[in-house]
Amino acid sequence: MSLSVDINTEYTVDLHIVNTGTKAVDFTGYKHLSLSSNIFLGECTATQENPLILHPDVKYEVCKVKFSAREVGVLSVKLSFEFRQESSAPYHHIERFIEAQCITALGKELAPTAPYRPRPILVRTPPLNSIIEFGQPPQGMTKMSMQEYQLQKSLTGLSPALMNPASRDERKRILKASLSWENYAQRFRLLLDLEMIQMDQDLKKCNIPNADQEEVTMERFNKELLILKVPGLLENRVSLLRGGRLLVYPVGETTRKYCVYVESVQQDTVKLGYNKELLSIFLKGMKFHIEFILNSLTVGIQRRAVRLAVESELSPVLFPALPPSSTSQQALPDLKLFDRKLELNPEQYRAVQNIVTGSSKPAPYLVFGPPGTGKTVTVAEAIKQIVKLQPKSHVLACAPTNSAADQLCKNVLKHVDQSEVLRIYAKYLNPSDIHGELKACSNLIGGIFDFPKNYKEKLMKYKVIITTLLTSSRIVSAKVPKGHFTHVFVDEAGHAMETECLLPLAGLLNPKTGQVVLAGDPKQLGPIIKSPFVLKFGLGLSLLERLMKDSPLYQKNNEVFDNRFVSKLLRNYRSHPAIIKIPNELFYDGELEAFADKYQRNSYCNWEHLPQKGFPIIFHGVTSLEDRESSCPSFFNIAEVEVLMDYVKKLLETQGKKGLSTLYPQDLGIIAPYWKQVQKIRLALRKVEEDCKLKDISSIKVGSVEEFQGQERRVILVSTVRSSPEYAEFDKKFKLGFVKNEKRFNVALTRAQALLIIVGNPLVLSSDPTWGRYIDYCKNQGGYRGV
Repeated sequence: MSLSVDINTEYTVDLHIVNTGTKAVDFTGYKHLSLSSNIFLGECTATQENPLILHPDVKYEVCKVKFSAREVGVLSVKLSFEFRQESSAPYHHIERFIEAQCITALGKELAPTAPYRPRPILVRTPPLNSIIEFGQPPQGMTKMSMQEYQLQKSLTGLSPALMNPASRDERKRILKASLSWENYAQRFRLLLDLEMIQMDQDLKKCNIPNADQEEVTMERFNKELLILKVPGLLENRVSLLRGGRLLVYPVGETTRKYCVYVESVQQDTVKLGYNKELLSIFLKGMKFHIEFILNSLTVGIQRRAVRLAVESELSPVLFPALPPSSTSQQALPDLKLFDRKLELNPEQYRAVQNIVTGSSKPAPYLVFGPPGTGKTVTVAEAIKQIVKLQPKSHVLACAPTNSAADQLCKNVLKHVDQSEVLRIYAKYLNPSDIHGELKACSNLIGGIFDFPKNYKEKLMKYKVIITTLLTSSRIVSAKVPKGHFTHVFVDEAGHAMETECLLPLAGLLNPKTGQVVLAGDPKQLGPIIKSPFVLKFGLGLSLLERLMKDSPLYQKNNEVFDNRFVSKLLRNYRSHPAIIKIPNELFYDGELEAFADKYQRNSYCNWEHLPQKGFPIIFHGVTSLEDRESSCPSFFNIAEVEVLMDYVKKLLETQGKKGLSTLYPQDLGIIAPYWKQVQKIRLALRKVEEDCKLKDISSIKVGSVEEFQGQERRVILVSTVRSSPEYAEFDKKFKLGFVKNEKRFNVALTRAQALLIIVGNPLVLSSDPTWGRYIDYCKNQGGYRGV
């Protein structure tokens, strides 16, 4: 029996039994197999000694069931009903669930918009043999060539080619063998090809027409641009950036396609244009087919980097050897640090000393930085010391993302003259999105980020160049001579594929004289990989993690690291000790020390809604149902959104009271593992803002774990979503969600400074030992509430 009930109400229903057989049966009572404090069953008079005789086709009232709906989610009780055919016959049992889904008005508004219908594979393909009208892209965007288009089309034929019997045994041999310098190029070229095929297949499923959508219409934005709504954009099934390209053609057109360029992306719409031929035939209401074009450039430059790594003989860097046993510890210099706080941190200070000295060369120096320990500050200080102490040095510093590169650049600019620093941005970025200080030292030329013909000479003038890993390939293309850069730094190196880490090294680094520094945390999220197959064979392993996993140089000896090659940062400047306790014990050998500002970290220890004062963690148990809607495969959990919104309201209503500091929306962050849950939470925030007159709460950052890596907030709320054991196994197989995924668990639960609130189903989460330990920790400390 299943009911839907409103919160803070009581219901009473009659429980009946009907004998659908042809003979009378004795009903001898029922037993609880599971209990709920919110469901009360009335007394049943039937017993084994005094059974209730059930005659065929007669309905009998067994008892009354009372529901007291005080918590959102699913209230459930499992009953076993006992029957006997005759007085001498054995007893038999039938088990049934009684469930009531308790929901608020907000929950009803967040309900599925349409029943879930899985997205089938593309059933109709646009015509292949067509004339392509490429159009003329605006300044700063690259015009697509027929050669690029044909390369993208040839991906369709790569899969059978890779699977032909003649080369199958060779591929198996390459993939099964341990990675070595001898098979390095073969293995990574194969893995990159397989990953590109998966990327292309994923993108083709989003082409329109498909079994999900027949065609689309576009609207005119101005004389040059059209607006297109893209299904799948919000769920990240389609990834589009400014400068990306699509092919569109009107319904009924069989001979001509029009290449259009992405001007900007907003939520689920893109502005397209820069094709005069298309704009000349465009009419309002015209229906179009869409073909998404894979940007193969990223994989192409990684393939080049693999080749250049071999040609540049980077084996001492990629497979570093143990130093001779007679090698003694070099004398480390006394440094006058720019950031005086580092002088009080022995691990950071020693890391900077060793980097400046080059103690690990030719092996990379690793800065192992657990959450909140100041990896980027350490890297920035090392760069500043090199610029100061080594006049002939040239530093190339990279990170996987623009946000990480920007943060590093801001730290460097605090003490290095702006004229000596160049921040390189990719052409597709909009200059208006860049901070003024960074724009002033960037490659901004004539209103766009550009790479002129004399770029080599310009690059070689700067002491420090900072960019993303992918954009660093521009420096290789500019033919900056090998060895010009004396130091190459990669921040957040654990978040990049090994082939991405090669981009600033292969063709630029002299392995005999150059110093490589990798900073990151192998216990946090690694690279994002599309193909589950290549994930098994190591493409999802960063260079940082591989070195720490496989090379004796970077492993503990007698419980300590050799600081000539690696420094593990130990002081956490972010969180309350209770928040980092379990991640510290699980992933960092219990070595992290809490050094966050006491006022900041203790600011919510006396919040009136804490189950246990002094323990700033709440695990709120919710039994609920995850759901999906329409054709979106991503999961959401309405009950968890309702609980989260209740906490958000309490946080903002109690701020500044009873000794609590003021809390602004930007001080809060909400993490969810599935994109659809992120959407539902954002929608709920807008509705709460309207209904409760709470200002700006819709500006609270809501995002995936990946979006929060490297970030922190005073208060973090986490929605785990998962409530079905069978889907938990699905997550384990495809590396989704929080269950069975220690890296996601670690990142999500180490972003909070002063208060951490986790909402989830304790029964499902406890099936994972890591989560089970965390939930027990919250119970033992008094921080548990809910079911």
